[in-house]
Amino acid sequence: MGTESSKTRLLLLDVTERLMLEEGYAAVGVRRVAREAEVAPALVLYYFRTLDDLFLAVLRRRADEELKRLDRLLGGPQPLRALWRLSSHPGNALTTEFTALANHRKAIRAELAAYAERYREAQLEALTRGLAEAGTELPPEVSPAVLLVLTNALGRVLMMENAMGMNTRHAETLAFVEEVLQRYEGTSAPAKTSGR
Repeated sequence: MGTESSKTRLLLLDVTERLMLEEGYAAVGVRRVAREAEVAPALVLYYFRTLDDLFLAVLRRRADEELKRLDRLLGGPQPLRALWRLSSHPGNALTTEFTALANHRKAIRAELAAYAERYREAQLEALTRGLAEAGTELPPEVSPAVLLVLTNALGRVLMMENAMGMNTRHAETLAFVEEVLQRYEGTSAPAKTSGR
């Protein structure tokens, strides 16, 4: 309900996202969002019939933005570095919140899985094209798909551990990542996650 481009609707989405990032998805409720946005709770329900509808709108907005950004980032001269930056970016914290929320809400789980599949396929297409355009040759036993999954998994684990304050052996791992990136794409800014 309400128009997609309404300033109030966008404010409600911004408030919800901020609460999820600062306090976790459990902090999000119709009354809390209304109070933070300085509107009546009925107005939140005017734009979003249910709390799940509000969560889904935040998920869709961010997922659509990421899909648009993806092709541009992986289409540059260093697609492996771009993939590493995408995978280990602290902005993935919102994805972590949605993953936790998906454990409790079927609608969120279905939507998150659908976007994740689209995102993975778009990543693979962009990475494969970027590697070809950059003339980067991978060893025969490492396909772009395997590289994609490994990079995403490693980046996400390091980012989540960093968020918890754990960074044991991260320096060694990041040095290895940098060595691999240099081997395939040359020197650039050091590989890093949001923490140490």
